[in-house]
Amino acid sequence: MSHAEDQEGTRRDFLYYATAGAGAVTAGAAIWPLVNQMNPSADVLALASIRVDVGALEPGTQLTVKWLGKPVFIRRRSAEEIEAARDVDLSALPDNSAENANIQAGADAADVNRTLDEAGEWLVMMGVCTHLGCVPLGDAGDFGGWFCPCHGSHYDTAGRIRKGPAPTNLPVPVAVFVDDTTIQLG
Repeated sequence: MSHAEDQEGTRRDFLYYATAGAGAVTAGAAIWPLVNQMNPSADVLALASIRVDVGALEPGTQLTVKWLGKPVFIRRRSAEEIEAARDVDLSALPDNSAENANIQAGADAADVNRTLDEAGEWLVMMGVCTHLGCVPLGDAGDFGGWFCPCHGSHYDTAGRIRKGPAPTNLPVPVAVFVDDTTIQLG
């Protein structure tokens, strides 16, 4: 093999690798915008977690906020509402599971598992009826909690379904107190 044939092989290898490298860069440049456009936009990321000032809420009142495009009920319950929710026989509930609550696996739908604090004063839940997605009315219904006038679902003061066609309790979203008067959703 002559010196000229060695250089030709080297040139050929170089051209092969250079072309493959340029092709890979071009393919990456073409594919990157397609992949990047699937990322959530800035406005969606901004809504993924919100903070709500609840300092002005008095016991027995409720605040409704919009989070992820859905209403969220934040209720500061009165002592009577807490007592009514905690006196319920869980075996009598249509949905006594914890599947729709942000609580530990194996827990039940007990009031203490659905509230933000152990005293039970703060209740945060999605404000969408689990039957067909309507928005229930607060301080209404046969159990003093929420009532969905569309098809007659009654929820108690802990947001648990008690009567009507709704199959499950109102879901409890991820929420925490970040200070004495601010709740963070998400």
